[in-house]
Parts: sequence; C-alpha cells; structure tokens
Amino acid sequence: MDYDIIANVYSALDNASGGLNKTTILGEFLEKIKGKYEYIYLLQGRIFADYDPRELGMSAQLVIKAISKASGFGEDRIMEEFKRVGDLGEIAYDLVGKHKKQAALFVKKLTVEKVIGNFRKISELEGKGVVSTKIDLVVELLLLASALEAKFLVRNVLGDLRIGVGVGILRDSIVKCCFHPVDSEEKKNYGSEVQGAYDLATDWAVVFEKSCSDKLSDIKLSPGRPVKVMLYPKVKSAEEALRIVGSPAAFEYKYDGFRMMINKDDNGNVKLFTRRLEDVSLQFPEVVEFVKTHIDAKSFIIDSEAIGYDRKTKKYTDFQAISQRIRRKYDIDKLVEKLPVELRVFDVIYLDGENLINKGYEERRGILVGLVKEEEFKVGLAKRIVTDNIDEANEYFAKALSDNQEGLMVKGLDKKYKPGARVGYGVKWKPVDSDFDLVITGAEWGNGKRVGWLTSFDVACRGYDGELLDIGKVGNGIKELEQNVDSDDISFESLTTILKELVTSEDGKHVIVKPEVVVTVQFQNVQKSPTYSSGYALRFPRITRLRPDRSIENIVSVEEIKKEC
Repeated sequence: MDYDIIANVYSALDNASGGLNKTTILGEFLEKIKGKYEYIYLLQGRIFADYDPRELGMSAQLVIKAISKASGFGEDRIMEEFKRVGDLGEIAYDLVGKHKKQAALFVKKLTVEKVIGNFRKISELEGKGVVSTKIDLVVELLLLASALEAKFLVRNVLGDLRIGVGVGILRDSIVKCCFHPVDSEEKKNYGSEVQGAYDLATDWAVVFEKSCSDKLSDIKLSPGRPVKVMLYPKVKSAEEALRIVGSPAAFEYKYDGFRMMINKDDNGNVKLFTRRLEDVSLQFPEVVEFVKTHIDAKSFIIDSEAIGYDRKTKKYTDFQAISQRIRRKYDIDKLVEKLPVELRVFDVIYLDGENLINKGYEERRGILVGLVKEEEFKVGLAKRIVTDNIDEANEYFAKALSDNQEGLMVKGLDKKYKPGARVGYGVKWKPVDSDFDLVITGAEWGNGKRVGWLTSFDVACRGYDGELLDIGKVGNGIKELEQNVDSDDISFESLTTILKELVTSEDGKHVIVKPEVVVTVQFQNVQKSPTYSSGYALRFPRITRLRPDRSIENIVSVEEIKKEC
C-alpha cells in the first residue's frame, strides 16, 4: 500500500471535527487494510501492540538532524523554524516536501511496508554508535516522501500524530467496519464486545482480525501477555460505597504502592507487569522469587500491590519512596536492599487454564486464599473485613490510615473482574482531600532563578472518546532541586530532565510534550471553566507525586471530574 493513502487519512482525521466523523473516516480506511491488520497500529502512532515495550526512541533533536540531512537546510535554520512554527511535522512538510534535493525527486513511491520496516529497524537498534543509523533510516523515508507524507512521517516518528484517535474512536471504527450495526443498541453491544476483547488482548491488530472473522471469543487470557487491570471510581464515604457495590461488601486495604499484575505460565516463567503494561520483572527479582516460593499453582494471573517498607523500623513507606525502582535498570541488587517491597495480593483472574474473570469477587478471593503461603514482608493477602455496618467500616478506614495506607477498596462480593474499566464493581475510598491522576501535555520555560527549567505544566484528563482534554496548569508542589542523587522529590530539575526528551514542538517559551508523564494533582475543588477543553478547572492545584507506573489510560476521565463539580 502506498503511504500517501494513510497520509491522506491522517490529514482527513486532522481536519475532522467530532468522533462520529472520525469513526466514519476510519471505518472506510479499515476496509482497505483487511488482511494487513497490523497497519492499525499506525493510527495511534505506533508500530507494535500497546503492550510491546519497543519504541523508536527518536527525540526532537534527532528528528531535526534528519530533516536537515534530507532537505539540505542547516540545523540552525530548522531550529529557528521549530521555535516559530512549533511543529516539526509542518517544518518537514515545507522544507523536505517542497525543497528536498533534486536527486531525490522522481524516485519510487513510499509504501507503508517501507515505513514499518524502517521503523522496526530503528526500534531494534541499541547501544553506542546507533544514533547516526537511526537518523539515516528516517532520512531514507523523508527522501521518498511527498510534502504531506513527510509531515506525518515526522509526527509518527515523534509519537505525536495530533489526529485525535483515542481508544473509543478506534473501537467504534472496528465495530463499523466489521459488524455493520443497524441501530444504536447493536452498536453498543458490539462495542462492548470489542472493548472487552481489547482489554484481554491489549492488541488492536488481533482484535481487528478477530472482529472481521467473527471470532472475538477466540481471544483468551494468556499468562505472560499483560492484561489491563480493573480500575475503581472514587467515593467519599462508606454509605456511598455500599450504595454502588451492594451490601455487605469487602472493605480491603488500599495500599500506598503500585499495582503489579503477576503472571506465571505453564513453563514456570514469572513476569511482573505494571498497569502501564510494562514488564518490571528485572527490576524486582526478589518478587519473582517470592512468587515462585509462596504461590502454589502451575499458571496464573494475579492482581496485587507492591508496597515499600523500612527494613529497620518495619513500617510501610509511601509510593514515592519506591517509585525509582520502576525506572531503574541498573544497580538492582543495591535497590533491592535499600528499597525493599512486600507483595499484597488481592485478586486472581486466571488459574491453571481457567479464566476466572466472570466469577464473583468472593469466589475469586476464596481461590486466592488457597494459593498463597503468607510470610510477613514477602507475600501476603490484602487485609480486609466483610461488613454492612457503617460504623465498623469507618473504624476500619481509620485503621488503614493509621497503618500508613491510602484508605480502603470496597468491593461487591458477587461482582466479576472487568479489565481496563471503571464499572462500579469496586470503588476506592480515600480521605476527603481530592486528587486526580493527570498527564502532562506541555510546559513553560521559567524565568529568573528558574531559567533553564520547565516550571508551569499543562495537565489533561481523558475525554469521552479517549482523547486528551486540558484541565489547567500547575506549578505548585514542586521543589527546585533534587536533594541528592537518589532522591525521589519532585523537582523542576528532574521534571525538566524527563520532559526535555519528550518535546515534540515549541512555540516561544511554551513546549508540547508527548503525553507520557502521569502525575497526581491535589486540588481544593473543581469548577466549570470555558478556558480549557475539558470544560473544567482545578482550584489551587499542586503536584504531589509522579506516577511512573501509570499510563494515560489510567488517568481520570472527564465523566469522573464532572461528578466532583
């Protein structure tokens, strides 16, 4: 397939307004790529499934070098244009598409296969001396590209297509292409089936193929392939919790750690995945050993929380104290000793070949009890009580807080497990101070003593179709400098270091970044606001922690924000 076909689809999506129009455009395009199902990844600026950790690793600076080499214009000129235009895709459209060297004209057309092939080569390059090879692979594509193709090639390389295709639109497009629903009820039912299949597979190509062959039921849970965790909406009281999940309910400790989905396959291989679908088995070798020695089954998928504790005092620490373990890939032994974790397991969704997600929570908990050999500071079951008594629930809530945990999870005893969804089968009950997990989408360069740092951060929530919607700017809650090399303080210095690698465009002092850095933002209250695309703003927001374990699919939705207003 010629790449200009998909470039024109990108352009149409870029100019389309509303999810319905985008679904129509995508539905027609999906008809053209039946049999080439992996092309669907390109619609979200990817070349692999969501769970696949491989990426291109091309910064804006490297892309500037590629544009320079392909166009013949100097890097300084391109950087000036970048600061003026704020979009390297538009610069490639102008400089590469219209002014590339004559020797590169009138050659064979660029194909999707060539683009995917070069992108995959880039993703496989590691180690020293590979930067120039990566740049050359991008240059090769740009020299074959038209102006429009160059624009979207560059955006694709940067992982910033800007065409507004979220999970909801992609799901509905598959429904339209593969099932041709005749009314809204059919559309809803098929949409639910496709979404459920994606939550199990985390692979749009597989879901697209199975949808077109009417074999969605073939998609099964499979240990070793990450699955999305079930998510929980917030409540403010025991009464509200019981009203949503039913009474009596399980009141379970909400540990101040990070979710860890534990997989063990039939061959005894253990893998640990975060809710971002990242494999962190190497970062937590002691947990792998805990699982092998303390959970007795041939194969399983178990939901759990890893919590840090102090070796001397034996007191639990907060998430931020152990968050660096998720990011580090060196000196692992030292971190195991310095930042130990305990595993608290609370659900099982697959066991020895059987899918358990449709069984009730209490039945799944009973199965889990029979699997786990508890040992303090290694592996244990999540603490809980089952009650319908409000006073008893309130006392247990206070106990969880006194044990340095975040609050309680409240779970319906007969409720199934729904991967990737907030459906009210369980809720989280935390103290009244409100906070949201949001993603940083942009920032401003600072002035005065903060010059050289990014200091004011644009944050966004999820929209109705999975798109990102602005909800404000936040700069409070952040220190200026790291206290020491191993510190996990949130500082302008550390955030700048992280975000500089994610910059996709600049406009004066403002930068746009790839939406990858999730932060917890505490606030006083939510108010309606026409200023931001979400329609809401946060009053007195402050960043309280980085969440490297969470992705943009885990951030708060505009529907949830509406309930707070």
